[in-house]
Amino acid sequence: MAEIANASAPDLKGVEELRIKYLSKKGEISALMQEFRTVAADQKRELGQRLNELKNLATDRINALREQLENAPSASELSADLSRTAAPLPLGARHPLSLVRDEIVSIFSRLGFTIAEGPEIEDDWHVFSSLNFADDHPARDMQDTFFIQRNPDILLRTHTSSVQSRVMETSRPPIRIICPGRVYRNEAISARAHCFFHQVEALYVDENVSYADLRQTLLYFAREMFGADTKIRLRPSYFPFTEPSAEMDISCNICGGKGCAFCKHTGWVEILGCGMVDPNVLEACGIDSKKYSGFALGMGVERITNLKYRVKDLRMFSENDRRFLNQFQAAH
Repeated sequence: MAEIANASAPDLKGVEELRIKYLSKKGEISALMQEFRTVAADQKRELGQRLNELKNLATDRINALREQLENAPSASELSADLSRTAAPLPLGARHPLSLVRDEIVSIFSRLGFTIAEGPEIEDDWHVFSSLNFADDHPARDMQDTFFIQRNPDILLRTHTSSVQSRVMETSRPPIRIICPGRVYRNEAISARAHCFFHQVEALYVDENVSYADLRQTLLYFAREMFGADTKIRLRPSYFPFTEPSAEMDISCNICGGKGCAFCKHTGWVEILGCGMVDPNVLEACGIDSKKYSGFALGMGVERITNLKYRVKDLRMFSENDRRFLNQFQAAH
């Protein structure tokens, strides 16, 4: 009985072999039934019960094995991803802003820059005061900045320069960081502007950092991002946290600098602002401006994305329209 109770089979063919072995006309139990005829009359009652129990045990065990194997999942079912939805969805694409941000970060990482991040809800010191913004600077106005009503010292950051000031406060030179992130400004939403957008800023502080270092870094970035034939030009500008300051243009990557509607027939397209870190900013963050110097630059990710993919309406980046996003599947 123990042999039958513990019988097993790897497949349905093995179950059939067990049935033939025990229950067929020439099987072992049938042979015992034949021998039962020669048993003495006083033993037939007990042995008959034992034979019936044996036959029922074999029948139940074989039926159980057959049912178990018939209901077992197939090999293909076992390899299926049980976390998938009942109706599998097509694979999506990376967002164009993510593609461009990662490409920018990758270019600067090849120059030794590492990623630094900070909070989107900031205080006045890190967004404005530490960066040499005057108390009456227009950027502090409610028309440009989202302040927290119950605490005017707390606001949504208007640029990722706040990450730079945080790093300079807690680190000693050499500092070589790139700061990607989302920023917020109180602007009317249109095809050319939005109340939130994305920036990537870079900071390099060390001994003897010069304007030539800044220009060479910008040239390397422009050629890596837009092609080896790209030219750059720097125009004087003003930012509270850099001196001297400049805005950088690149030769139009659509017409090659010959002039077209996109570049307003100038052959040049503005892409970022930059400059040498103002000594007041270094001192405010606890860095000796007589010993160290540095440069900073910042660009809008949407701006660079527009140049690469010709997206005319900034609102499309935040509408989550799959028809728009699926166009970037090939770039993933």
